Amino acid sequence: MISTTNRNKREDFFLILMLGALNTITPFSIDMYLPGFPEIANDLHTSIGKVALSVSTYFLGFAAGQLLYGPLLDRFGRKRPLYIGLSLYVVATFGCIAFDSIDALLMFRFLQALAGCVGAVAAMAMVRDFFPVKESTRIISLLVLILGVSPLLAPTIGSFVITSLGWHWVFVMLALITTIILLIIIFFLPEGHQPDRSVSLKPEPIIKGFKEILQKKQFYVYALAGTFSFAGLFAYVAGSPAIFMDEFHVSPTLYGGIFALLSVGFIGGSQLNHILSRYWTGEEVFKATLVVQVCGAIVFFTGAYYGWFGLTATIACLFVVLSCAGLTYPNAAAIALAPFSRNAGSASALLGFLQLGIGGLISSGAGILQLKGSLATSVTMLVSTIIACIILFIGRTGIDKAAIKEIKMSKEDVAEEELC
Repeated sequence: MISTTNRNKREDFFLILMLGALNTITPFSIDMYLPGFPEIANDLHTSIGKVALSVSTYFLGFAAGQLLYGPLLDRFGRKRPLYIGLSLYVVATFGCIAFDSIDALLMFRFLQALAGCVGAVAAMAMVRDFFPVKESTRIISLLVLILGVSPLLAPTIGSFVITSLGWHWVFVMLALITTIILLIIIFFLPEGHQPDRSVSLKPEPIIKGFKEILQKKQFYVYALAGTFSFAGLFAYVAGSPAIFMDEFHVSPTLYGGIFALLSVGFIGGSQLNHILSRYWTGEEVFKATLVVQVCGAIVFFTGAYYGWFGLTATIACLFVVLSCAGLTYPNAAAIALAPFSRNAGSASALLGFLQLGIGGLISSGAGILQLKGSLATSVTMLVSTIIACIILFIGRTGIDKAAIKEIKMSKEDVAEEELC
């Protein structure tokens, strides 16, 4: 890990911005084309539900790519895999508009995610490269703030582009944005982890390495609990066009505004976590927030099942559940990754694989159950949050609480940071 004493606050600020930019590739890739679902379905002669599968396909491709890039980031350093992955992402993005069929779109969305996921894996691993364990939650919360700005902007920008130029141009813009990020990474991002040739790329050692990570109870308990808590966000993203544009018949422009409003909840949760981490451990914040999230999911499901909720009440319930996800995600990730340094890339990749793989499966689960609109999203949110609660409260016994407490910033650290 590179010592923070060798960097000033300005350098840390720009470093966090660059890591945050890497994290924005995925939300822009997912959120920017959502307002165009009706137009895409019409042009490709299919249904909005079939187009929505391209979101789940992206999640699954992103999950698979995590396992690919984890060992590569540990073996070759952080920057070389970034160059290759982001370049392939640009190629796959143009592939999404090269063919006029839904099957081609689904295939290239999978390839797009498979390549572009390197940004998120590298960003999370470099948190461990550049910052000490006790700052992990704070830094991840700042990354989530940058991450959260993307859903505020992406649907609105996408709606404007689709209305003005057509949905194909959304993918042209995604390719352009990623190219700019790639150039910034090439010229300004320092190498956080020197290549380690002792890390094998053969299947057997890689599988063994992942197995060793999974055997760490602190990792698998908090990774899985955090994953199921965070899965509500995936269910919302995949289901939001059906909820707002099909069920409540809002316009693409208003949909973008609602999406931005709900993103404020996710951002607000992550930044509230930045304050709470000064006074409570990540474990304490995670546990309390998860209980609130389950209660919010129960209310949402009850109202959706009995048809009690209109548009305003639906937005309010989603706001609560998504705000909780903004709190649970950074704490669960920081606690899960805390025991790892040398193999932080592989641990980060495995964490991302679990989050995106399980999230992708859950987001498509409502389609299998043939549920529609807000009921489909409320069911998946309720089931996933209850599973998260069960995993945490059963699995947390026997975990070294002293190791977890290292993640809480001391009051002296906070005072020093504020003085700086």
